[in-house]
Amino acid sequence: MNPIISIIVPVYNVEPYLKGCIDSILAQSFSSFEVILVNDGSDDKSGVICDEYQRKDARVRVIHKEYGGVSSARNVGVSSARGQYIGFVDGDDRIERDMYTILYELCVETNSDISICKLGREIDGKLINNNSERIFIKEMEHIEGLKELFKGELFRFSLCNKLFKKSCFHQIQFPMGRIHEDLATTYKLFANADKTIFANYIGYIYIKRENSILTSKFSSERLDAFLAWDEILTFMKEKYKQLYRGVMFCFVYWSVDNVYYILGQVKTKEDRMEYLYTVKAYISKYFNDIINNKKLSFKYKYTITLLRYNTRLLLLSNKIKSIVSFGKI
Repeated sequence: MNPIISIIVPVYNVEPYLKGCIDSILAQSFSSFEVILVNDGSDDKSGVICDEYQRKDARVRVIHKEYGGVSSARNVGVSSARGQYIGFVDGDDRIERDMYTILYELCVETNSDISICKLGREIDGKLINNNSERIFIKEMEHIEGLKELFKGELFRFSLCNKLFKKSCFHQIQFPMGRIHEDLATTYKLFANADKTIFANYIGYIYIKRENSILTSKFSSERLDAFLAWDEILTFMKEKYKQLYRGVMFCFVYWSVDNVYYILGQVKTKEDRMEYLYTVKAYISKYFNDIINNKKLSFKYKYTITLLRYNTRLLLLSNKIKSIVSFGKI
């Protein structure tokens, strides 16, 4: 008999953390699941560890493949999944014992296509948030679920704290060769869902690593997010025009955030200008929609206008701000 849930774990050079991750999955109180470990061309002992678990536990399946990136590994996992529901766990994170029991029961009891729990964050071995809050559950029909995704107050684009009906993946694949693959894909899964449910139970533990792409200093790879946003804005304007203003607000917030990361973290002037001009190109495409968006404050519109029309002045104003903040004048 096929398992109810397929849990997909992309594995690439996570040898020090992989056993803890797999052990946390196999310890789940929910019993009808398979773990699909997709070894994405690891050159450490991650592949060996995967094979060891496959030999020990019949619920574990291992797929070895050449390196293709996280999106490639997830696509292989989804195409191989036998479950009615699909979940994702990163190979260097862990999950709480009842996570999939709670997510599955939420889906079944409310006839939801997506169930969501909160993310916990672990830094230096310490969990910085916990389950001490009052229990809160929110059911959302199709439009409200999409609206909440872009609002970002209850949950964001991460896949790993969510459980999806397999039908959500109809004609959807993760984008190859890009980071921010969650951003580029999750909204499409929500567009395929009639109903979503959220509980403020912390089930997924994201473990912050110093050397991860998204916690290291700003690099050109992170500009992949703007390609994803271009796709999002085109899709939402065409299919969900009533949500477009809120989605644009989210895009501008993301853009300004990245502008300040570039100004604060990128050391060479040439790289700063190159990255800012890339952001500027996407901003210019949507500039009229941004300026006419009543949800946006003057501060955001001013920063976006400065970026579009006088990028060098933006650099200068940031330099002056830095000197003042350090008490040099």
